[in-house]
Amino acid sequence: MNDRRAGAATTAAVVYNPIKVDITRLKAAVATAAASAGVRDILWFETTADDGAGAGGAGQQQTRDALAAGATLILAAGGDGTVRAVAEALRDRDADLAIVPSGTGNLLARNVGVPFARLDDACTVAFGGATRQIDLGIASITAKDGGIHEHAFLVMAGLGIDATMIANTRPRLKRRLGWLAYVDAGFRALPKAQKVRVHYTLDAGTTRTAQVSTILVANCGSLPGNIELIPDASVDDGALDIAVLQPRSLFGWLLIWRKVSWENRVLRRSAVGRKIIRFTDRAIRTELTYLRGESVRLTVERPEPFELDGDGFGDVVAVGLTVDPGALRVRVPA
Repeated sequence: MNDRRAGAATTAAVVYNPIKVDITRLKAAVATAAASAGVRDILWFETTADDGAGAGGAGQQQTRDALAAGATLILAAGGDGTVRAVAEALRDRDADLAIVPSGTGNLLARNVGVPFARLDDACTVAFGGATRQIDLGIASITAKDGGIHEHAFLVMAGLGIDATMIANTRPRLKRRLGWLAYVDAGFRALPKAQKVRVHYTLDAGTTRTAQVSTILVANCGSLPGNIELIPDASVDDGALDIAVLQPRSLFGWLLIWRKVSWENRVLRRSAVGRKIIRFTDRAIRTELTYLRGESVRLTVERPEPFELDGDGFGDVVAVGLTVDPGALRVRVPA
């Protein structure tokens, strides 16, 4: 982990989604934290619903404008989509990303320890925390019309039922219930779900074929609801972790749920628990497979939904995923 103490930024900028944040509270929290850190210049950039078209996501152009104005600290205030877009624009740039979580999942914040339930604490980390260099996942997406688009992701890319579930999530329910709205979408998607025939190639090796419910490619592995999907994944290990889910029945889904919500999160922390896992892993080995590499290519025989960090990116026929080690500087608790 490449942590270092963050110095005061000459200029800071806030890129915010007005739908996700209470702007009055946000400005007050930012002003207090900035004053404590001796930062005087704060630039404000508001995203709009039209920003995502052709620009890679709402927040990218605002981030580029902030960098052009001399900002060396960019606060992303919004949901995971805003954080992802700002991070993409900061790839390999000489500026820090600070997360001010205001969304449903707060995925990166959970994985790097940024407080996601307390606005003032998140702003304190933004201006007074340490800087950690982390990896970025890069997805080269081939859409069903043949167009190729490249996007960064911070936490996870998914093809299969998880992307279908995200596409089916009701926006109004998401605003009311947060990440629990995905559970509702999952229950609606599961009865209709069909296995996806995926051809995958890990690190330019042999191409393999699998019938999967979903395949997830992760930069880090913690999800809302105390789910440790991939416990060995780390944001700064220079690798991608892949989870291949192939449940054969409802019982298979229950085994996977036990694995990610109990075994990975609780049992693996003790010697006795790890012995239990070694015994129970025999039952789940064909339902959930973990792989690791620096790149993976996925192709499907018919267009399938694809998602990055909880946002849908349409139907795809192929995706190449790689890791860009240490490409992003993020403020974390000191």
